[in-house]
Amino acid sequence: MTLVGQSVEQMEPLAQALRDEGFDAEADAVDLTDADDVTRLITGIGERHGRIDVLHFNPSAFREKDPLELSPDELLTDVRLGVGALLDAVQAARPHMQAGGRVTATGSMAADRPWNRAASLGVQKAALRNLMFSLDTTLKPDGIRAMSLTVNGTLGAGTPFDVEHVAEALFAASTRDDADWSTEVPFDGA
Repeated sequence: MTLVGQSVEQMEPLAQALRDEGFDAEADAVDLTDADDVTRLITGIGERHGRIDVLHFNPSAFREKDPLELSPDELLTDVRLGVGALLDAVQAARPHMQAGGRVTATGSMAADRPWNRAASLGVQKAALRNLMFSLDTTLKPDGIRAMSLTVNGTLGAGTPFDVEHVAEALFAASTRDDADWSTEVPFDGA
Protein backbone atom coordinates (compact mmCIF):
# COMPACT_ATOMS: atom_id res chain seq x y z
CA MET A 1 0.00 0.00 0.00
CA THR A 2 1.04 3.56 -0.56
CA LEU A 3 0.29 6.31 1.95
CA VAL A 4 0.27 9.72 0.30
CA GLY A 5 0.43 13.14 1.89
CA GLN A 6 1.93 16.56 1.32
CA SER A 7 5.44 15.23 2.02
CA VAL A 8 7.19 11.89 2.31
CA GLU A 9 8.48 12.99 5.73
CA GLN A 10 4.89 13.44 6.91
CA MET A 11 3.83 9.97 5.74
CA GLU A 12 6.94 7.90 6.49
CA PRO A 13 6.23 7.36 10.22
CA LEU A 14 2.79 5.98 9.34
CA ALA A 15 4.23 3.74 6.63
CA GLN A 16 6.90 2.53 9.06
CA ALA A 17 4.28 1.71 11.68
CA LEU A 18 2.48 -0.44 9.11
CA ARG A 19 5.72 -2.12 8.06
CA ASP A 20 6.41 -2.86 11.73
CA GLU A 21 3.06 -4.70 11.80
CA GLY A 22 4.08 -6.78 8.78
CA PHE A 23 2.41 -4.82 5.99
CA ASP A 24 4.06 -3.77 2.74
CA ALA A 25 3.74 0.02 2.95
CA GLU A 26 5.47 2.94 1.30
CA ALA A 27 5.23 6.71 1.68
CA ASP A 28 4.92 9.19 -1.15
CA ALA A 29 3.95 12.82 -1.69
CA VAL A 30 1.82 14.73 -4.17
CA ASP A 31 0.60 18.24 -4.90
CA LEU A 32 -3.13 17.58 -5.28
CA THR A 33 -3.63 20.91 -7.03
CA ASP A 34 -1.31 19.80 -9.85
CA ALA A 35 -3.08 17.36 -12.20
CA ASP A 36 0.21 16.21 -13.73
CA ASP A 37 1.66 15.41 -10.30
CA VAL A 38 -1.46 13.45 -9.30
CA THR A 39 -1.35 11.50 -12.56
CA ARG A 40 2.37 10.81 -12.13
CA LEU A 41 1.85 9.50 -8.62
CA ILE A 42 -1.22 7.32 -9.26
CA THR A 43 0.10 5.93 -12.55
CA GLY A 44 3.40 5.08 -10.85
CA ILE A 45 1.61 3.25 -8.04
CA GLY A 46 -0.45 1.27 -10.53
CA GLU A 47 2.61 0.33 -12.56
CA ARG A 48 4.69 -0.64 -9.50
CA HIS A 49 2.00 -2.80 -7.93
CA GLY A 50 0.32 -4.04 -11.10
CA ARG A 51 -3.10 -2.90 -9.92
CA ILE A 52 -4.96 -0.51 -7.64
CA ASP A 53 -7.57 -2.19 -5.46
CA VAL A 54 -8.67 0.77 -3.33
CA LEU A 55 -8.25 4.47 -3.90
CA HIS A 56 -9.17 6.46 -0.78
CA PHE A 57 -9.60 10.23 -1.02
CA ASN A 58 -9.60 12.33 2.15
CA PRO A 59 -8.26 15.86 1.54
CA SER A 60 -10.19 19.06 2.07
CA ALA A 61 -9.32 22.69 2.48
CA PHE A 62 -10.35 24.52 5.63
CA ARG A 63 -10.58 28.27 5.22
CA GLU A 64 -12.31 30.15 8.02
CA LYS A 65 -14.34 32.62 6.00
CA ASP A 66 -18.06 33.15 5.73
CA PRO A 67 -19.76 33.51 2.32
CA LEU A 68 -19.44 37.30 2.39
CA GLU A 69 -15.69 37.14 3.05
CA LEU A 70 -14.90 34.26 0.68
CA SER A 71 -13.90 35.20 -2.84
CA PRO A 72 -14.91 33.09 -5.84
CA ASP A 73 -11.21 32.40 -6.53
CA GLU A 74 -10.70 31.14 -2.96
CA LEU A 75 -13.77 28.91 -3.26
CA LEU A 76 -12.56 27.45 -6.56
CA THR A 77 -9.06 26.90 -5.16
CA ASP A 78 -10.53 24.95 -2.24
CA VAL A 79 -12.87 22.93 -4.48
CA ARG A 80 -9.91 22.12 -6.77
CA LEU A 81 -8.15 20.50 -3.80
CA GLY A 82 -11.11 18.92 -2.02
CA VAL A 83 -13.01 17.64 -5.07
CA GLY A 84 -11.22 18.24 -8.38
CA ALA A 85 -8.17 16.23 -7.36
CA LEU A 86 -10.44 13.20 -7.00
CA LEU A 87 -11.15 13.32 -10.73
CA ASP A 88 -7.43 13.40 -11.52
CA ALA A 89 -6.79 10.48 -9.16
CA VAL A 90 -9.64 8.27 -10.41
CA GLN A 91 -8.87 8.96 -14.06
CA ALA A 92 -5.23 7.94 -13.46
CA ALA A 93 -6.19 4.92 -11.34
CA ARG A 94 -8.91 3.53 -13.64
CA PRO A 95 -6.55 1.68 -16.07
CA HIS A 96 -5.11 -0.15 -13.04
CA MET A 97 -8.44 -1.07 -11.43
CA GLN A 98 -10.47 -4.19 -12.01
CA ALA A 99 -13.76 -5.69 -10.87
CA GLY A 100 -13.95 -5.61 -7.08
CA GLY A 101 -12.00 -2.34 -6.90
CA ARG A 102 -13.19 0.48 -4.69
CA VAL A 103 -13.01 4.28 -4.72
CA THR A 104 -13.72 5.64 -1.25
CA ALA A 105 -13.88 9.10 0.25
CA THR A 106 -14.40 10.67 3.63
CA GLY A 107 -17.43 12.92 3.65
CA SER A 108 -18.65 15.25 6.35
CA MET A 109 -21.75 16.60 8.02
CA ALA A 110 -20.58 19.91 6.54
CA ALA A 111 -22.28 18.83 3.29
CA ASP A 112 -25.71 19.01 4.94
CA ARG A 113 -25.09 21.23 7.96
CA PRO A 114 -22.40 23.69 6.89
CA TRP A 115 -20.81 26.10 9.31
CA ASN A 116 -21.05 29.58 7.83
CA ARG A 117 -17.48 30.36 8.98
CA ALA A 118 -16.16 27.52 6.75
CA ALA A 119 -18.34 28.07 3.71
CA SER A 120 -15.96 26.46 1.24
CA LEU A 121 -15.72 23.25 3.31
CA GLY A 122 -19.47 22.67 3.05
CA VAL A 123 -19.33 23.22 -0.71
CA GLN A 124 -16.42 20.80 -1.04
CA LYS A 125 -18.13 18.03 0.93
CA ALA A 126 -21.46 18.43 -0.89
CA ALA A 127 -19.69 18.37 -4.26
CA LEU A 128 -17.59 15.38 -3.19
CA ARG A 129 -20.68 13.37 -2.29
CA ASN A 130 -22.32 14.29 -5.59
CA LEU A 131 -19.21 13.25 -7.52
CA MET A 132 -19.05 9.92 -5.68
CA PHE A 133 -22.61 9.13 -6.88
CA SER A 134 -21.55 9.91 -10.46
CA LEU A 135 -18.40 7.82 -10.12
CA ASP A 136 -20.31 4.87 -8.70
CA THR A 137 -22.80 4.95 -11.57
CA THR A 138 -19.98 5.22 -14.12
CA LEU A 139 -17.76 2.48 -12.63
CA LYS A 140 -20.46 0.00 -11.57
CA PRO A 141 -20.76 -1.72 -14.99
CA ASP A 142 -17.07 -2.67 -14.66
CA GLY A 143 -17.58 -4.08 -11.15
CA ILE A 144 -15.86 -1.14 -9.44
CA ARG A 145 -17.82 0.71 -6.77
CA ALA A 146 -17.51 4.17 -5.23
CA MET A 147 -18.73 5.31 -1.82
CA SER A 148 -18.31 8.09 0.69
CA LEU A 149 -18.61 7.82 4.44
CA THR A 150 -20.38 10.89 5.84
CA VAL A 151 -18.95 11.57 9.29
CA ASN A 152 -21.79 13.16 11.26
CA GLY A 153 -19.71 14.49 14.12
CA THR A 154 -16.43 16.08 15.09
CA LEU A 155 -13.34 13.88 15.08
CA GLY A 156 -11.76 13.44 18.49
CA ALA A 157 -9.57 10.88 20.21
CA GLY A 158 -11.47 8.79 22.73
CA THR A 159 -14.88 9.90 21.41
CA PRO A 160 -17.43 8.03 19.29
CA PHE A 161 -15.79 9.88 16.38
CA ASP A 162 -12.26 8.65 17.10
CA VAL A 163 -10.37 8.14 13.83
CA GLU A 164 -10.12 4.42 14.65
CA HIS A 165 -13.94 4.16 14.66
CA VAL A 166 -14.16 6.12 11.41
CA ALA A 167 -11.57 3.80 9.80
CA GLU A 168 -13.50 0.72 10.92
CA ALA A 169 -16.75 2.13 9.53
CA LEU A 170 -15.08 3.03 6.25
CA PHE A 171 -13.64 -0.48 5.91
CA ALA A 172 -16.99 -2.10 6.69
CA ALA A 173 -18.84 0.12 4.21
CA SER A 174 -16.33 -0.39 1.41
CA THR A 175 -16.19 -4.18 1.72
CA ARG A 176 -19.93 -4.79 1.45
CA ASP A 177 -21.35 -6.95 -1.32
CA ASP A 178 -22.95 -5.20 -4.27
CA ALA A 179 -26.37 -6.37 -3.10
CA ASP A 180 -25.91 -4.31 0.09
CA TRP A 181 -24.02 -1.42 -1.56
CA SER A 182 -24.73 2.18 -0.66
CA THR A 183 -22.89 5.05 -2.30
CA GLU A 184 -23.31 7.26 0.74
CA VAL A 185 -22.98 5.76 4.20
CA PRO A 186 -23.73 7.92 7.24
CA PHE A 187 -21.51 7.43 10.28
CA ASP A 188 -23.08 8.65 13.51
CA GLY A 189 -20.30 7.47 15.83
CA ALA A 190 -19.31 4.12 17.28
